[in-house]
Amino acid sequence: MSQIRRIAFIGNSLPRRCGIATFTTDLQQAIAVSAPDMDTCIVAMSDRGHVYDYPPVVRFEINEDGIEEYAQAADFLNAGQFEVVSLQHEFGIFGGEAGENILALLSRLTMPVVTTLHTVLSEPTAAQRNILDRIVDASSKVVVMAEKGRELLRTVYRVPSEKIEIIPHGIPDVAFVEPGPAKAKLGFSGRSVILTFGLLSPNKGIEVMIDAMPSILKCRADAVYVVLGATHPNLVRDEGEAYRESLLARVRQLGVEKHVVFLDQFVDLPTLLDFISMCDVYVTPYLNKAQMTSGTLAYSFGLGKAVVATPYWHARELLDDGRGILVPFGDATAIGSEIAELLTNHVRRDAMRKRAYSSSRPMTWERTAARYLSLFDGVRRGQPLMVVELHLDRSPSAWDRYTPPQMQIEHFLSMCDDTGLFQHAVHSVADRSHGYCLDDNARALLLACALNNPGEERLPEALTARFCAFVQHAWNPDTMRFRNFMSFDRRWLEDRGSEDSHGRTLWALGECVRGDASPSRRQWAASLFAVALPAVESFHSPRAWAFALLGLDAYCATHAEDPDAERVRHRLAAKLIAIMSSVETKDWVWFEEGLAYDNARLSQALILTGASTESPAYVEAGLRSLRWLMTQQTTPAGLFRPIGTEGFGEKRKMPRAFDQQPLEATATISACLAAWRADGDAEWRADAARAFSWFLGSNDLSSPLVDLETGSCRDGLHPDRPNENRGGESVVSYLLSLSEMRQIAHLSAGQPKFAPRLA
Repeated sequence: MSQIRRIAFIGNSLPRRCGIATFTTDLQQAIAVSAPDMDTCIVAMSDRGHVYDYPPVVRFEINEDGIEEYAQAADFLNAGQFEVVSLQHEFGIFGGEAGENILALLSRLTMPVVTTLHTVLSEPTAAQRNILDRIVDASSKVVVMAEKGRELLRTVYRVPSEKIEIIPHGIPDVAFVEPGPAKAKLGFSGRSVILTFGLLSPNKGIEVMIDAMPSILKCRADAVYVVLGATHPNLVRDEGEAYRESLLARVRQLGVEKHVVFLDQFVDLPTLLDFISMCDVYVTPYLNKAQMTSGTLAYSFGLGKAVVATPYWHARELLDDGRGILVPFGDATAIGSEIAELLTNHVRRDAMRKRAYSSSRPMTWERTAARYLSLFDGVRRGQPLMVVELHLDRSPSAWDRYTPPQMQIEHFLSMCDDTGLFQHAVHSVADRSHGYCLDDNARALLLACALNNPGEERLPEALTARFCAFVQHAWNPDTMRFRNFMSFDRRWLEDRGSEDSHGRTLWALGECVRGDASPSRRQWAASLFAVALPAVESFHSPRAWAFALLGLDAYCATHAEDPDAERVRHRLAAKLIAIMSSVETKDWVWFEEGLAYDNARLSQALILTGASTESPAYVEAGLRSLRWLMTQQTTPAGLFRPIGTEGFGEKRKMPRAFDQQPLEATATISACLAAWRADGDAEWRADAARAFSWFLGSNDLSSPLVDLETGSCRDGLHPDRPNENRGGESVVSYLLSLSEMRQIAHLSAGQPKFAPRLA
């Protein structure tokens, strides 16, 4: 919990109508809710010629051209003993050339400043470059909302990496809902609704979307394009409503008056959420690729909307990996085609919505506020958070005295119903609204096979059969691929899942072939494995290759006579070796330019494949990459620190500390134990024990993630606290790791033992 008592925010503020005003207000309110004992206020920037009825939280107002008011604001903040200032920076909201007036305020402050950069220009003018350099120099930390911002700060402005933080744009935390009720409330029942909202200006590309409407109407005659938003105040000041009138003329010229609705409003948050909720497709046809941040995009994405956007910087990052659709700038034909396809293909649209909503959960304002508070606390103290000391003996011999906890599956059972394993939970209660996915049910089948090992109690027979039935039902013979996401009412939300989910399912099937208690199910698994395996040869995902190799290791143990399986096995291993050879350097011993999720599975796959096929080159590459990975996942104090999700995909950069997730610890434990079996080095066992102790409290927060009484596992570690939700992936990850640790511990039976100390 932060010990800061007073924080001030500088930026535009509602009721001023602009995105920065909305962001500043939302961030201040999120901080105030997260830390109710903290005193927060806003120093609001006002544009010339306008007077705003600010709420009480705005305690000082600066006219953008009043240079003396900037100095007075600094005096106000210093006298008020505010401990941290959060500055919202955007070219155009501060007076003077390139906004230089803000320097008169920053130069007088006596407390640290954290600056959030809403725009980072790739080709700044000399004045813009000079002002931003001076703002960065005056700031203890700078925050950007996308990886592109970090890249530009480092390459164009030469800002040190340690001074930059990425915190995504916050979003309201609302339920995933269908659009029908909101359509009825707003008068759009029976229509297929496309929405754009935000202040109107020529760079928004609204005219391109209008041009796309005739082609959309050929496929969906009930379609309506709703443009929600007032004209930008600066545009009204300079040109009146000429731009809006030109758009209306374009609508009339195309004869789509009944299918394009302009709502000249700047709405409050509840009304805005209703409008987003009612749309079937949200579109941002922006014309400028350098759009670093889009609050409208973040909000629609966070409400689980199918989004079509041009490839501006924020959209390219947020909508990657099937979370939305990108179309070329200014291409009405492409926009029309993609939107028409989404409006007529509800399966694809629902799958995209679900993927967007699930991916956006770390962006809620509660999570955003926690990240900012942690950052504020760090700069106030002038140092990073202290790393806790390791409580578990780190020597290799410690393993011989190690006793893992007992296996408890109470929470796991509560997360299952007659369909399978639920994806998510709210605290420890299964969340039915998110339904199921093949990924988690394949993991559950892996657990069922693991619990067939000596010393463990098998899962109920009916439950194991249920997981197998889920896998069988996921198989789509029309596409020769597995589907992944399923709604609570047992509707598949896509025709095919990701390459990774396909590979993970092959892994589960391979283990079922080798270790299921039922001979009939072993035959079933072998048959389905053989049918599903060929698809992997065309995959591009290294993790899909690795998961398939893990499945092949198990499958080939009982089907060594299958030449196709052996051929695919060597081909996939060779692919991993090839990409590692193309990427590896002295300082970056890895398969990809960045680290992501389930990293250690790539090393594990090569180690196991090399050991089974007597291919030393595979084993050596797996061990070499795993050794390097462990250096990235070990703190100076010796704690295991899994690769944080905040840093996924960052090119050749040191890992980010948060958010830490159980999946990474589980993958590391399995890989380290595979390495120990391959070369006999006891240090690998110590590494596995260290990673397992992360679950028990030997981590950056000294917070146990597991409840040893029920076997539940929290979903991860935020910078300031554990995530109290305990979903399907997390509980299976913990139980799989516990099963492995318990099996290895049997090898030391009869020797003196100790229980790991909980932090």
